[in-house]
Amino acid sequence: MTGMWIDDDTISDLRTRLRATRWPDAPAGTGWSLGADVDELRALATYWSDGFDFDAHRDALAALPSRRVDVDGIGVNVLVEPASNAGADRAPAAGDAAALPVLLAHGWPDSTWRYRKVLPLLTAAGFDVVVPDMPGYGFSDIPPEVLDARQVAGMWAELMTSLGYDRFAVAGGDIGTHVARYLALDHRSRVVAVHRTDGGLAWPGIDVSVLSQPEQDFVHATAAWRDAEGAYAMMHRTKPQTAAVGLTDSPAGLLAWIVEKLRSWSDCDEDLWSVYTRDEVLALVTEYWATGTIGSAMRMYQANAAIPAAQSARRVEAPSGFSLYPGDLVTAPREWLERTTNLVSVTYPPRGGHFAPVEQPESYAAELVAFLDPYRQAVVR
Repeated sequence: MTGMWIDDDTISDLRTRLRATRWPDAPAGTGWSLGADVDELRALATYWSDGFDFDAHRDALAALPSRRVDVDGIGVNVLVEPASNAGADRAPAAGDAAALPVLLAHGWPDSTWRYRKVLPLLTAAGFDVVVPDMPGYGFSDIPPEVLDARQVAGMWAELMTSLGYDRFAVAGGDIGTHVARYLALDHRSRVVAVHRTDGGLAWPGIDVSVLSQPEQDFVHATAAWRDAEGAYAMMHRTKPQTAAVGLTDSPAGLLAWIVEKLRSWSDCDEDLWSVYTRDEVLALVTEYWATGTIGSAMRMYQANAAIPAAQSARRVEAPSGFSLYPGDLVTAPREWLERTTNLVSVTYPPRGGHFAPVEQPESYAAELVAFLDPYRQAVVR
């Protein structure tokens, strides 16, 4: 496998493994309450092995505007698409000053997959769009040492330089919200504005007594969510290699690990297929399988947990906007956003969850365009 490509041998091996899956038992009537619903997962695995069109998926990957860029000795897969309505007879080349560049930062368990639907919508709105796979995710190299979000932010600053962009906007969600935040903190002169789909979390050691009541409620809601849903993150932070053995060896196990999160974190009313197609979900899981990156992606949680709390307490002074979707994990109150950022905009779209750019691409693109419109002139033309 080279570039954004999955070879025939990988597909053949995947199909063999899926057909030989040893499925666990499941208590009657438990459905998704104990994690993955085994019956639903079995049906999806059967479709993956016998119905999913791998050739169509490879064609879709080949059609993406991808390139490989060396950043700090690590090969980074990045989608780069110039604005398509710059008012000229041709679209500008990457690095052209005619359009505001925006870097989109993904999280876990995804990759550039999170933003592929919105890429043409944003370029049609007049933005140059840059979407990199983080090291250890997607089709980027697995780094020799585990990187945290702040280190990735530094890499993305270098990436934008190599692409010819001096100043740019950045948007992100999940781990991508931290990458976007550190880009704005550590490279303030270059970041025009920051858009995020979540407000981050309270940092360890924060004095809760100084917080407003809505902020205190947010902290308590976050703790409750961690108790109910956060076991995966604790595994990622403490013993990622243990889980990586099984998830790298078993495609059915990998499918369960990712699909359960897509279902839990999306605004889908407990019906995953009301938001995604089977092919969209299996495209993501196929790419994790083919690249062998589930272990390297999980390890980033441990690196992020080791970032000193003082870094989390830094306030983002770049103009910051938030689109907080109702189906996301926990919603930060306005008071928290004002405490932690130079807040200029917060909106609450009616539908969408943790993966809003995939779930509701038109809504997400419209939100991002509306926020960034006032900053187009910030780029020297």
